[in-house]
Amino acid sequence: MILLSGGTGTPKLIQGIRRAIPDEEITVIVNTAEDIMVSGNVVSPDLDTVLYLFSGALDVEKYWGIKNDTFHTHQALKKIGVSEILMIGDADRATHVFRSELMQKGASLTEATKQLSSRMGIKARVLPMCDEKVDTMIKTPEGLMHFQEFWIGRRGEPPVLDVRLTGVERAKPTREVIEALNSEDNVIIGPSNPITSIGPILALKGMRKILSKKKVIAVSPIIGNSPVSGPAGKLMAARGFSISSPGVAECYGDILDMLVIDDRDTVNEKEFDIQIARFDTIMDSVEKSEAFASFVIRLFRDVG
Repeated sequence: MILLSGGTGTPKLIQGIRRAIPDEEITVIVNTAEDIMVSGNVVSPDLDTVLYLFSGALDVEKYWGIKNDTFHTHQALKKIGVSEILMIGDADRATHVFRSELMQKGASLTEATKQLSSRMGIKARVLPMCDEKVDTMIKTPEGLMHFQEFWIGRRGEPPVLDVRLTGVERAKPTREVIEALNSEDNVIIGPSNPITSIGPILALKGMRKILSKKKVIAVSPIIGNSPVSGPAGKLMAARGFSISSPGVAECYGDILDMLVIDDRDTVNEKEFDIQIARFDTIMDSVEKSEAFASFVIRLFRDVG
């Protein structure tokens, strides 16, 4: 099973899928367009959330960082006037230091992730979407700002005029990503932000062509006219999509075979040109994640 993932919604689905499928049979292709340098280290937030989930270290209350982590280094830096855009825990920072040292010695992000997976005892394949640097930039009335500055630094408050991916024209799926997709027919796009979490993966050279030959089921992160969490609505509107499940389907386009929407969503299914399935998509417990994951896996039998 292959999943395309950002850093929050999809990992909750992965948590359930792990109860239905062995980790060895799971591959997660992860967005890296929100990666950023913090205090000299490469921070890859979405990758780290997935790595920590599989290793058992994830703080599942926040769905980022390491559970029971401390923040002594972050606070010490703050005291001497170093302002970090992300609040990074001490154990979490060790991951970034390890990754950064490997990359400074010439390792690719994929190679560094493979090393981290091995050190953490992870049996699933966790793959960065690409090795080239891609940045999600938010156009606001104040100018362009990195996604992390917009969402964390400014709490998503500035009006959004557009969303741009710098560097994506030079980026392509890694050999490992292509090999994984060539070996599997079923792909799940999790309930992550369609614009800034999944969008960068789909924007890679040749990715849509590869996915057009697969059975692709996506989960909508929108219920009615509101995102379940995060800035998806604001960003979808800036890109010209309606803040709705039909807007999600339009955003993904012809690679999509089926969209799963929440059973509370009152949208008329006649608004879709693809197959629609309904279920409770709010995964606020492991049991609900497991039930939803089992439902999505069974749907592949119905994809024409």
